[in-house]
Amino acid sequence: MGDEFDFGRARRLLEENGFSFRHDLGQNFLTNAGVLKKIAGACGTDRGSGVLEIGPGAGSLTYYLAQEYRKVVAVEIDSRLMPVLAGTLDQTNIKILNEDFLKTDLDGLIEREFDGMRVSVCANLPYYVTTPILVKLVESGIKFESIVVMVQSEVADRFCAAPGSGDYGAITVFLNYFGKAERLFTVSPDKFVPMPKVSSAVVRITPAGKPASAPEDRERLFKVVTAAFSQRRKTLLNALASTFKGLGKPEIAGIIAKCGFRPDIRGERLSLDDFSRLADEIFSSIAAKTE
Repeated sequence: MGDEFDFGRARRLLEENGFSFRHDLGQNFLTNAGVLKKIAGACGTDRGSGVLEIGPGAGSLTYYLAQEYRKVVAVEIDSRLMPVLAGTLDQTNIKILNEDFLKTDLDGLIEREFDGMRVSVCANLPYYVTTPILVKLVESGIKFESIVVMVQSEVADRFCAAPGSGDYGAITVFLNYFGKAERLFTVSPDKFVPMPKVSSAVVRITPAGKPASAPEDRERLFKVVTAAFSQRRKTLLNALASTFKGLGKPEIAGIIAKCGFRPDIRGERLSLDDFSRLADEIFSSIAAKTE
């Protein structure tokens, strides 16, 4: 196979196999070689590392990943694409798995397929499954070199938002807990087939060696974060009071003041460290009431 992916062959194979794009799977295939090479180059640290790809589609990104890295394992949920991938990819360092990634034994896959090498993740994620996949990846505890994802541009804005901005939300805090998210570049709709209605963006998430903030209990932290953003128009006090009803508003107001926040502050103003302090105080108060 040459140095470039054969898009013409991919189109013919899709047609020969009667393939039709499924909106429910968010199938928009990237067809620009320049963009594909940029994404591939952003994934790993060296040619000896491996890449886990989620959703290879017709194999274009898989092809360029295989040129850059020692091994690529691509997980594709759509069985209709198996003969297409078999026809577009002939590199010996590629393995295709016809599985639902959300049901995949991730620890077993990494141990079985990558044999101790450093591993990055690369994925073109449809909107409906973006959060569940990221949650599975970052909560797995696996030390990925990086997680490079292409998502809708507005989703990328949320991933990389700063406290106080309109895009800042629970998913931002969640990702900040596990590492650093950075927006690399935007990809216009004309680079895809079929053409989506919105622009996309590539984001790289670099996992931290240990959480940037360390509350006493991670689950408690995320419960507070979820409560704070459950109704964005509410103040932090009212949002927390709706979830932690056993404390009562006056006690929650006291906790907010103890943490040094204004009484009318909203959740989107708080950093990860702020939420960590707040969660410890809330659950310390809950524990005191049950003693």
